[in-house]
Amino acid sequence: MKTLNRQIVDGITERPIKVLQFGEGNFLRGFVDWIIDTMNEKTDFNGDVQLVQPIQHGLGKMINDQEGLYHVQLSGIQKGEAKEETRLITCVRGVVNPYESYEAYLKLAENPDLRFVVSNTTEAGISYNPADDDREKLPSSFPGKLTALLYKRFDTFNGDKAKGLHIIPCELIDKNGAKLKEIILQYAALWQLPNGFIQWINEANTFSNTLVDRIVPGFPKETIKEIQENIGYEDNLVVKAEPFHLWVIEGPDAVKAEFPAEEAGLDVKFVKDQSPYRTRKVRILNGAHTSLVPVAYLHGLRTVRESVEDPVIGPFLNETIQGEIIPTLDLPKEELEQFANDVMDRFKNPFVKHLLSSIALNSISKFKVRVLPSLLEYVDRKGQLPPNLVRSLAALMVFYKGSYNGEATPVQDDEEIVNYFKTIWESDDVDQVANEVLKNINFWDTDLTKVEGLQAAIAEQLSQLVDKEKV
Repeated sequence: MKTLNRQIVDGITERPIKVLQFGEGNFLRGFVDWIIDTMNEKTDFNGDVQLVQPIQHGLGKMINDQEGLYHVQLSGIQKGEAKEETRLITCVRGVVNPYESYEAYLKLAENPDLRFVVSNTTEAGISYNPADDDREKLPSSFPGKLTALLYKRFDTFNGDKAKGLHIIPCELIDKNGAKLKEIILQYAALWQLPNGFIQWINEANTFSNTLVDRIVPGFPKETIKEIQENIGYEDNLVVKAEPFHLWVIEGPDAVKAEFPAEEAGLDVKFVKDQSPYRTRKVRILNGAHTSLVPVAYLHGLRTVRESVEDPVIGPFLNETIQGEIIPTLDLPKEELEQFANDVMDRFKNPFVKHLLSSIALNSISKFKVRVLPSLLEYVDRKGQLPPNLVRSLAALMVFYKGSYNGEATPVQDDEEIVNYFKTIWESDDVDQVANEVLKNINFWDTDLTKVEGLQAAIAEQLSQLVDKEKV
């Protein structure tokens, strides 16, 4: 079987490099590059992607060995039906590693066709390192590297505002574009760059806040031989992803005008404020996951899919989303319900084995961010407690006991939190447990015993769960 490269694949078009991408991992290749490849097929975007390896060791050599070519295999449930399709990605032109040649990296700034910068350097990637105090040396941080490249571009084109770039970070932090710009300006100050450059950053470049959403499990080790037989090539960079995708970009109209994803029928939304979409994702997708885990695990289930298909837990989850989470959100109801239906399809994905134990990591902090706002907003709007979210919170307290029905529960959290629950559960008094946990401001940033009726409702649920355990 032939190794995948551009010499043996017919009909590949080489386009102007319009996108500089910091990151060569599975997510960007299975999400952003898949989107750009689709735009090339269905619109007049006509742009290729140059990858930059943001850390010293990565996939650069493997990608260059295949001359940027690889396949994305989409597998999952869409509109209630199983879907599987494979696409050859041809828009990636290879990887430059700044650690091998800082000069070659900076030369990328001289490309007159360049229009976009995208990135995914992990949540910790958008950070400032004051030790990067010499721009003549390769900065350690991603924002430092980007600042050096932007200054090179500013200098190369004599501050031409037409050569500014649209910068679209995909790191999973709130206001990622604004944060990245803030740090770039910090480096400009640290390096004592001219005021003209700072003015060019502010006036000629755009920094979009974004939200990205697609599950990308990555390289399919278990089925790679079968996949390679089907595609007819030895592809060592296959990326497996779900069909669902969403990219919300908060930016000026100029970004939308140059990035015709909507024309290609892709679920890329250009908005003036991405906050409602972030809230929707956190509350519905992430909130549903977090609400589900303790209830389903104590019920004896171990994966998301079997939980959704369970005759008891499946309806519980659906009722939680439709009846208790959606009523607390302000986007159009039809849009929220469609997103919720997509979430349930994603949870049923037969191609992904999503363990409840893997979602259980740091469940206390996750509950505070993802679920508690829905619970409190429901109380505020309805004047009563949401029964399923209350049940989930009680189940979480039992889950953190560390064992249930003689079996260890996969509690993964800070040692201090784990020990706290061990101490709390030394008491058989469920009223005391409910009181102690709910009033723990370190957990919730507020005293939840002040929510009318919540302590009594939690104590009742704890009693039921403990009684079941004794049977």
